[in-house]
Amino acid sequence: MARIDLDLAHSYRPHPREDADYALLPLRMTFEDGGAYALLGPSGCGKSTMLNIISGLVQPSQGTVKYDGVDVTRRTPQERNIAQVFQFPVIYDTMTVAENLAFPLKNRGIEPGRIRARVERVAEMLELTTQLNQRAAHLPADAKQKISLGRGLVREDVSAVLFDEPLTVIDPHLKWQLRRKLKQIHHELKLTLIYVTHDQVEALTFADQVVVMTRGRAVQMGSAEALFERPQHMFVGHFIGSPGMNFLPAACCAALAPPGAATLGVRPEYLTLATEGASGALPALVAAVQDIGTYWLLQAQVSGADGAAVVLRARLPRERTVPQSGQTVWLQVAGPHTCYYGADERLIAEVDA
Repeated sequence: MARIDLDLAHSYRPHPREDADYALLPLRMTFEDGGAYALLGPSGCGKSTMLNIISGLVQPSQGTVKYDGVDVTRRTPQERNIAQVFQFPVIYDTMTVAENLAFPLKNRGIEPGRIRARVERVAEMLELTTQLNQRAAHLPADAKQKISLGRGLVREDVSAVLFDEPLTVIDPHLKWQLRRKLKQIHHELKLTLIYVTHDQVEALTFADQVVVMTRGRAVQMGSAEALFERPQHMFVGHFIGSPGMNFLPAACCAALAPPGAATLGVRPEYLTLATEGASGALPALVAAVQDIGTYWLLQAQVSGADGAAVVLRARLPRERTVPQSGQTVWLQVAGPHTCYYGADERLIAEVDA
């Protein structure tokens, strides 16, 4: 396993001049030895480019990649000793499950007894033990992807295992099982794992630390709790959560906002009904109420600083009576969970503590 340090930028254009020319804007980032990380963001945000730079499939146009302090920027994936698992299974259909799992070890001349022991252990972790003697060609897609995962995990000396959206082809009801297995394997083997996905559930349930990316920029690395409770960038507040964070002009609660605040952000979970005239509350016109099953989703409109309507969403508990469309209510927008932003970045202030 290895600690991975990035200090780089990357453009697929020969002479980048502005931010839009970069696939990855300048960044400095460290992936600690034995950590489980996810690169999360929408299509085109740069997460696969970063993964391919880490693996050696792409050489950054600027800067360095270091493994345990050693510059590996110009080394191949083989020289970096990494394993990479792709979106579609990379296996040999004519081989058995056991032969597929053993293949990376045989290529490195590992002693047969050690190969057999390692294959059996990884197969047990992935629940492939009963299929070891079956040919891969006749197995369903989820079993083939398990083999692909196993081929990445079977090497004991690997520097890191990199996953590029490995569950895309898996049926939704099986994804949870595979994520649970990967989490269990990480705890047992202590490998450095980096997982690319656009699915926030996959990222937040798999990784200890999630890197949220947008437009070639890594805007925050943090735990699931930190990303939800203290999004450092408005994009993180918007992208994490279902629905995402509500935003409205800080001028609506100017007396409570810290200096420099342009935007107030509050999660739908923390947007509550308040009594008329309560401090930090605003009057709002109920536009719609949806029954989501475990909660009510209320949508209401408040008047922005310029008079334009701003739509806010609140998740209300099922136990309470909800207001009806067309009714005026007061919404508690300022409180201990409220964040304030200037130029899209979170302002650290006493009101956030």
